[in-house]
Amino acid sequence: MDLFTLLIGGLFINNIILTKFLGMCPFMGVSTKLESALGMGVAVIFVIFGSSVIAWTIYHYVLVPFHIEYMELITFILLIAAFVQFVELFIKKSTPALYKSLGIYLPLITTNCAVLFVAQDNIAQGYDLVHTMVNSIAIPAGFALMLLIFASIRTRLQQNDIPKAFQGNPIAMICAAIMAVAFSALAGLV
Repeated sequence: MDLFTLLIGGLFINNIILTKFLGMCPFMGVSTKLESALGMGVAVIFVIFGSSVIAWTIYHYVLVPFHIEYMELITFILLIAAFVQFVELFIKKSTPALYKSLGIYLPLITTNCAVLFVAQDNIAQGYDLVHTMVNSIAIPAGFALMLLIFASIRTRLQQNDIPKAFQGNPIAMICAAIMAVAFSALAGLV
């Protein structure tokens, strides 16, 4: 597969939030402020890229040679949990304000199904290391892009008069659905 196609597909067309509905908890929870959305987006990019590359390496150089591929799921879960703890400690030490603004959502990256999905999808698709790296940048970058777009939409929604029945999550879900329809129009490009 062409690397450019993989990049564009991960960013816009096969976006994990809009097509697979993975990572909805941080998508809905952190998208109320643009700064928090940016911080979460960067953290998710770092976690998905790092854990996917390490998972690919462990799979191909440990699990396959020892014929223990059936340990893939538990190995990836433990790897992701350890990697998120490392990222959490790094953010806590380097930018305490970002750590505080992300709140509970930072440790929840451990349970974010998008992280595990990307690691397993890279293996399932049979990607080599270069394709794994491109896919592991494109998918979380698409996640971060949608998170930032959605945060800016929600910021504008807070300044408008919304009927009481639609305030909060209902109007947010309607906007997310409209975003999904809009980005699905790009499906014919790849």
